[in-house]
Amino acid sequence: MGETIASEEMHEYFNGLEARLKEAIEIANRARARGGDPRPVVEIPLAKDLADRVENLIGVQGVAVKIRELEIRMSREEAALEIGKQVAEGVVGSFPTKKDAVEAAIRVSMAVLTEGVVAAPIEGIDKVDLGKNDDGSQYIRIFYSGPIRSAGGTAQALSVLVGDYVRRGIGIDRYKPREEEVERYVEEILLYKRVASLQYTPSEDEIRMIVRNCPVCIDGDPTEEAEVEGHRDLERIGTNRVRGGMCLVLAEGLALKAPKVLKNVRKMKMEGWDWIEEMIGGGPKSDDDDPSAAIKPKDKYIRDLIG
Repeated sequence: MGETIASEEMHEYFNGLEARLKEAIEIANRARARGGDPRPVVEIPLAKDLADRVENLIGVQGVAVKIRELEIRMSREEAALEIGKQVAEGVVGSFPTKKDAVEAAIRVSMAVLTEGVVAAPIEGIDKVDLGKNDDGSQYIRIFYSGPIRSAGGTAQALSVLVGDYVRRGIGIDRYKPREEEVERYVEEILLYKRVASLQYTPSEDEIRMIVRNCPVCIDGDPTEEAEVEGHRDLERIGTNRVRGGMCLVLAEGLALKAPKVLKNVRKMKMEGWDWIEEMIGGGPKSDDDDPSAAIKPKDKYIRDLIG
């Protein structure tokens, strides 16, 4: 009996909070309508849970209901991938072009991964575009910018995985880089390390492996004044300056958080990511009964430590 009364009192308390909040917003809206503020209405939308936050943040109608359904039966990462695919396919939301649908899908997925509390889904992804391979097929280009750092390495890496999951769902081909583009990534990331900072700097061979094998083009707008010297004026890369967002996602995302990516690739049964396992282990996986399969020490996490 006492528990029932306590529960009713709690509901009454929270309902009172919500009612007073709505009154305060109405007062603020009437005050702002007089024109003394930059915006005529209160900008901050109300959200009761993660699903509401994502829908309000990205602005795709119907996303909240679908996220609640997915979270009942799968993990946060799986739900992020699946909601992205459904947005791209048009199951949730409506978009004028395929490019708009893909961009909304990746932003929604990123908002789920970051729980709708950081700027990464809005400001960390500048835009999503479709590029053209030399064989005439299309591929996805995700343009990252500096605020993507707020998402953390795992969400950065998984946003690329989302891009691959989405492109498979709607029939877009993989990114097929030219050799000069691969070497541009190597030069650019090492230059970014010198002019800014990286939590982890992959080796040149690791960078080459990621760029050659990643099904999505990790791109970005210029964020630093420094320019590359060796691989300039490339047709499919629109700047000679360093693209900080790209460097962060490739180095602190895919390279550093490769084990997390591999875990989700296996969970979602996604093909074309076997190279991640090779990059983590330094070579193809051996059989369990092979004595050479013993765990070997790695120095990748302390390679940059000052002695």
